[in-house]
Amino acid sequence: MGGGAGGPAAFNEALQRRQALMGDSGARALVKNWKVARIAAFACIGGVLYGYNQGMFSGILAMPAFGKQTDGYIDNPTQKGWLTSILELGAWLGAILSGFIAEVCSRKYGVLIATGVFIIGVVVQTTSIAGGHNEILAGRFITGMGVGSLSMIVPLYNSECAPPEVRGALVALQQLAITFGIMVSFWINYGTNYIGGTTLETQSNAAWLVPICLQLVPATCLFVGMIWMPFSPRWLVHHGREEDARAVLSNLRSLPPDHELIQLEFLEIKAQSLFEKRSVAEHFPHLSEQTAWNTFKLQFVAIAALFKTKAMFRRVIVATVTMFFQQWTGINAVLYYAPQIFNQLGLSSNTISLLATGVVGIVMFIFTIPAVLWIDRVGRKPVLTIGAIGMGTCHIIIAIILALNIDRFHENPGAGWAAVAMVWLFVIHFGYSWGPAAWIIIAEIWPLSTRPYGVALGASSNWMNNFIVGQVTPELLESITYGTYILFGLLTFIGAGFIWFFVPETKRVSLEEMDVIFGSEGAAQADTDRMNEINNEIGLTAILNSAHPAEEVYLAKEKNEVERV
Repeated sequence: MGGGAGGPAAFNEALQRRQALMGDSGARALVKNWKVARIAAFACIGGVLYGYNQGMFSGILAMPAFGKQTDGYIDNPTQKGWLTSILELGAWLGAILSGFIAEVCSRKYGVLIATGVFIIGVVVQTTSIAGGHNEILAGRFITGMGVGSLSMIVPLYNSECAPPEVRGALVALQQLAITFGIMVSFWINYGTNYIGGTTLETQSNAAWLVPICLQLVPATCLFVGMIWMPFSPRWLVHHGREEDARAVLSNLRSLPPDHELIQLEFLEIKAQSLFEKRSVAEHFPHLSEQTAWNTFKLQFVAIAALFKTKAMFRRVIVATVTMFFQQWTGINAVLYYAPQIFNQLGLSSNTISLLATGVVGIVMFIFTIPAVLWIDRVGRKPVLTIGAIGMGTCHIIIAIILALNIDRFHENPGAGWAAVAMVWLFVIHFGYSWGPAAWIIIAEIWPLSTRPYGVALGASSNWMNNFIVGQVTPELLESITYGTYILFGLLTFIGAGFIWFFVPETKRVSLEEMDVIFGSEGAAQADTDRMNEINNEIGLTAILNSAHPAEEVYLAKEKNEVERV
């Protein structure tokens, strides 16, 4: 398969020139693409809902009124684990189904469906006031299905609506939205803890019902607002609605439909769509017809195919094990059970432990921001390794302090606050490293033709290990106390070694170079050849190899910006 006039090298050079002509990235590009940025920020309410659910339940578990409502159910560590982790089990199922829903129903309607499921789950939880823990379990499972789907579909929707120069920033906005949701949930818990008092005799059920019910406000806004949001241009092209895709691109970029820039971006989207269809036709010819049933089966068949070759299996190991270690750093043990952990570390007052939990949310939100700025400059391996060493060290220090002062922190309150500070420092290390960087790693290691299925596999590992950590943490904290932190610390140190010695650096590594690293030379080259063939076929190569049209596109775009101002 040839590269056409000028060959692949000329095409890549032209593509780089085009990307340079598109203008600045970063904050200035976000201002220039303000309409798309607003749409992406609105869709990221789905990330806020996910983060809010991660943090909210930890405070509710510490509220006396909630314990009374569940008839002491939360006093049993195993049952407490189920109340917390069943959300992740639902999210795992929701994430698995999200690819099918987003492809068959569209990204836009996928967000609507996931939000509707989320709302149903919240309503079921609020009805538990007339029942008990079984209603809460059912509601949290349904809510989990919603947040699991949103966690996958929202970044997909944002990436497909965004122009190339701001795509990374808008996708990263999802992680920031998650940490914002966590932070908000901790402080809402702190405020509602005072409703009716803080003892079993005085506290009102509103103390835990209000944080649950408040989710309905942003969820309803997201559901209603998405009705007016545009469809993904990429989904429209992939399903044969090319004129609709041009109209959406024209609206998103504030340019006329026949504008050169719209034509150029439309052809790039069309090329990617044809590439995916032809890759499926080659590897899975029996599933090449775009039916709902074939789309459903394709996810599982394609993921199973990743295990069949040595080179791909190594990538499977990198994706799934990286996500294993991300969860076994203990981050969600802290997020789910922070008040209980702080109580164990000597903060006997429920109010003070919730206050300390609120600080967790703040520092995690703040230290996720610089990660977006550093990760492409410093690299993935140094950030992940340093972050793991920092988190592991915090765990070991907490274990030592707890071992020396357990059941007598009242005699040495300074030791308790030192351990609390280590928890805050642990969250800081996670915020700039394993929070965002683990997701970047699992997205970058795959060839184009297998990337959607490889990312789905890594996400599945993330949710399943998230569920296991949420389930076992209460039992660990009660049965082995400081041994819990030793376990998380040792696993985190092992994670640092895994990243440093087994995972390649993916910063600025091309797909072809990635193939050499993983011993699958030719896979990415075959993808490149297929893409070049498609680019020649639809006329994209000719446009990019011509300097004058690209310059005209750039000048027209700048003129349009001036006219809008």
